[in-house]
Amino acid sequence: MDDLSKSSMKFFSDQQLCFADILLPHEVQARIQVAVLNFLKILSSPDPSISDIPLINRKSSNSRVSEGILTDVSWIFLSHSFCSRSLMKANATKAFIRVWKVMEMCFEFLTQEKRVTQRELFYKLLCDSPHYFSSQLEVNRTIQELCAKDVVALLRCSRHSLGIMASSKGLVAGRILLQEPNQEVVDCSACGSSGYAISGDLNLLESLIMKTDARYIVVVEKHAIFQRLAEDHVFNQIPSILLTAKGYPDIATRFLLHRMSRAFPDLPILALVDWNPAGLAILTTYKFGSIGMGLEAYRYACNVKWLGLRGDDLQLIPQQSLAPLKPRDLQIARSLISSTTLQDNYRQELAVMMQSGQRAEIEALYFNGYDYLGKYLAKKIVQANYI
Repeated sequence: MDDLSKSSMKFFSDQQLCFADILLPHEVQARIQVAVLNFLKILSSPDPSISDIPLINRKSSNSRVSEGILTDVSWIFLSHSFCSRSLMKANATKAFIRVWKVMEMCFEFLTQEKRVTQRELFYKLLCDSPHYFSSQLEVNRTIQELCAKDVVALLRCSRHSLGIMASSKGLVAGRILLQEPNQEVVDCSACGSSGYAISGDLNLLESLIMKTDARYIVVVEKHAIFQRLAEDHVFNQIPSILLTAKGYPDIATRFLLHRMSRAFPDLPILALVDWNPAGLAILTTYKFGSIGMGLEAYRYACNVKWLGLRGDDLQLIPQQSLAPLKPRDLQIARSLISSTTLQDNYRQELAVMMQSGQRAEIEALYFNGYDYLGKYLAKKIVQANYI
């Protein structure tokens, strides 16, 4: 498999570089055309074994963490280990063809100077190739876990460069002014508990004009907690920007947070998540990126600190509000433990979770009163009690 990178099926001279470029539409189209021409050339070769598509391996065993020298930000990257999509193996043929079908669709959309959401791409593929994309679940899995990332790995360009827009569920509230090109300024402190909806268009997010007098950025795991903090105007008590992705972070929310970290480098970014393995997984995705998108992680990683909930907060929570870890929690915990990205103090927190066999949700703090959450944040921030 390691010989794939040395095979005659080399699309570009930078085949060894493990990152995704940000390209203009015509540059992406050129890479797609080169890929097709090279594939057609080797398809007529007497040796069919080289018809495999060489791809960067996106497994944890091939991931590393880049430690910044002139920055506090670290991120996941993928090293030089290859896997393949084969035309010759019966169980991989459909997956092989799906890669080319997604590239075909991306080429078409780029030619029309259009961008599509993943949902729109699903319907187009379903109508065009029902034999290969026969159900919603199959298409979602293919695009999210297979094709879109395979195409990124093959062409070495970002998902957004392919014309696929991020579907965003993120919100912002608090002490920040945002202005889209040729639009009115939006004061996010006046958006109420609903917040400002983050666009899925990364180009638009890149062009946002941002101004703030905040001193902190608080990333909130849960939508309901975000609404409570925004409704209570916690951002005025603690000069801050509130941001949530309503659970596991989508690309657009991560991109905007990364933009804020670049625009306001002196603002600490603090995460408020449930005390369970899933909460820690959400935090580390903001902090390092994900293995599945290892070729693009550098575009989204931020130096996020863990504010809460943490083990020393359990004294604030009644024992009866703790719940046993679920099988899914244990699965996530095992994945985190095996990861090379997890720093020692995070491993210690995870070990405490595993030893206790319990989990705690942020809402358990309401035991001390509905207004306690703001007081909790203020005390932790003033004491710099975050890791």
